Amino acid sequence: MFPSLTTGIIAFAIASVVIVTAGSRLARVADELADRTGLGEALFGIFLLAGVTSLPDFAATLSAAMDSRPDLAMSNVMGSMAANLVFLGIADIMYRKANLEHAAASSTNLMLAALLIVLLALPLLAIASPPLSLWGIHPITPVITAAYLFGLHLVRKTDSKPMWFPRLTRQTVPDKPGHYLRGGLAQAWVTFIILAAITGVAGWILMEGAKVISDETGLSDTLIGGLFTALATSSPELVTTIAAIRRNALTLAVSNIFGTNCFNMLVIASADVGYPGGSIYHDITPIQMTWGLVSILMTATLLMGMVRRQRYGIGKIGFESALMLSVYAVALIIVTVSG
Repeated sequence: MFPSLTTGIIAFAIASVVIVTAGSRLARVADELADRTGLGEALFGIFLLAGVTSLPDFAATLSAAMDSRPDLAMSNVMGSMAANLVFLGIADIMYRKANLEHAAASSTNLMLAALLIVLLALPLLAIASPPLSLWGIHPITPVITAAYLFGLHLVRKTDSKPMWFPRLTRQTVPDKPGHYLRGGLAQAWVTFIILAAITGVAGWILMEGAKVISDETGLSDTLIGGLFTALATSSPELVTTIAAIRRNALTLAVSNIFGTNCFNMLVIASADVGYPGGSIYHDITPIQMTWGLVSILMTATLLMGMVRRQRYGIGKIGFESALMLSVYAVALIIVTVSG
């Protein structure tokens, strides 16, 4: 699409800025819609905001898969999920009143973390299994879709009729309606949809630029996808999470990250469907499993942190956040050396 390395880099940079700018606005609109629609921060973050902030990942991953770049596609979406979890660690550092996992405790987020671990295990099983496909699609792909939908059903029931409740403390921040922006509900929805479309198109342009950068510089698709495009397409999650923290919408911040990672499993399924060379799981290099395993490790660590609910850690940072950041740093070294 782009004729030279220079235009590819410019397109990549512009698309990244657009994604960040639109993402910062999304958190404000999402917080308002969560209140006005009655869904609440948790469900809105899971069902709507997560899907919108995943659009750059969806567009970028599907573009790479359809262009027969399996490593670029898979490393982008897998690397994005690990990056998203790092963003929660960064958010914990920024929220100084208490550990974020303590303040934003909810049974819904516990269920989401468990669901994410289950979903992450499925594509890893497909990668490790013998080559198998039906009409060019691995049998695990429809299982991922079914597991995601059933998991959302469980999350919805957990939110509406919880059987477990977090202990309320002075540091616990419940979901409360905030101040609305100017304009009515219809205007808020229109703004939300426009921002969603912008982030989706920017994600596609970003991946097109990344392809040119990979081809012209000689850097591997694994390195480009797992580091550069993964961080760029995940930037909406970072800016929406930070914006939500500043608005004291803590439940929205945490549920958005978990919801986005769960939605990204549908992105993996769509990559398998769009990949023209058969099942995408069989054509990627083994290093791609690193990001999936790291994401499982980080999610399980975060889940333990949410159950433990440490109020204050060293420097007011939870032990789970410190461990997640450390795990991600080691993963970056492994992928960089291997790539």
